[in-house]
Amino acid sequence: MNETPILRPKMPELDSLRGIAILCVLFYHGFFWSNGLTGLSGAAKAFVDLTRFGWLGINLFFVLSGFLITGILVESKQRADYYKRFYIRRALRILPAFYAVLLLLALSPSQSGRYLVLSFFYLANLAPLFAIPMTYAMLWSLAVEEHFYFLWPLVVRRVSRTWLMATAIGVVLLVPALRALAFRPNLFEGFAYYTWFVADGLAIGAILALAVRAPSFSRAKLARLSGAAILFSLVLLVGGAPWGMLTRQRILGATFMLTATQFLFMGLLGVALLAGTSKWSWTVNRPVLQFFGVISYGLYLIHWLVLVWYDSIVKRFWPGAFPASGHVGLILLRFACAAGVAIAISYLSRRFFEEPFLRLKDKFGA
Repeated sequence: MNETPILRPKMPELDSLRGIAILCVLFYHGFFWSNGLTGLSGAAKAFVDLTRFGWLGINLFFVLSGFLITGILVESKQRADYYKRFYIRRALRILPAFYAVLLLLALSPSQSGRYLVLSFFYLANLAPLFAIPMTYAMLWSLAVEEHFYFLWPLVVRRVSRTWLMATAIGVVLLVPALRALAFRPNLFEGFAYYTWFVADGLAIGAILALAVRAPSFSRAKLARLSGAAILFSLVLLVGGAPWGMLTRQRILGATFMLTATQFLFMGLLGVALLAGTSKWSWTVNRPVLQFFGVISYGLYLIHWLVLVWYDSIVKRFWPGAFPASGHVGLILLRFACAAGVAIAISYLSRRFFEEPFLRLKDKFGA
């Protein structure tokens, strides 16, 4: 029986995972991060409290990025235009929308000029090192991604696959140790943003990318690897919960919470690849999630700015409806209006602004 290959030029199930990741972030910022639990009770409180874990969507993005970028680099390693092809294609994908948002932020009086300068050079996540306020915190994860884009191609080009796997495993072991060494009872600003404290997510994605490209790899091995990653993650998260695994304000959670969660994402990524190439593909190829996956980059960039705009307008014209915290109806109205506008902007950006740049990528290979 002919089976669909795990690795294909287009893997639509990954758009579904991107959709889940961006929706987690959107709900986190729209509910828990904006409003907290003050004044809420019952089902409303339980729902908003559940969104507190939505920030982990960013780490799902990291695992996906580590998987996809490592695959791209490994498969183009022998090309004479290896660096040129990779960096031009990445620039066409990320720079137009990024710098368009930076321009919008530069027009906002609430933004720190020094922070925007750092962000221009993809150093937003290092702002706490220079005591510069992070006036648009969404940019920190893009800085982490860009650091990965700068460094990982150099490593991939210079070492064998065996040593590349060893390097990725080394990062997964080293980063939690760094988090443990840096831990303080009241974590300092920037702990969650610095590249050297979150790089294990990218490395875990890279490990999966290398594993599925091993000559002897099979669907059965991917199933076992994915199951082992999920089981390992759940044992850590559930077993360690009484000792602080679910909060980064205690050393166990600060050290291993991200590692455990990112292994869970690795396992779910493996499951999605298996399901997406089987008769169960309908379970992971969900049009709504894929829609959000396609616009996820623009939506991540713009959603918080739209929430800020909404608050400014309401505060000026309907001061009695601001702030929304503690009022279920106002919280839902705020989210529906701001999220709706952000989604519309992201769709239009993807269709009419980003796509022309993306079509230029075809000149540098598929």
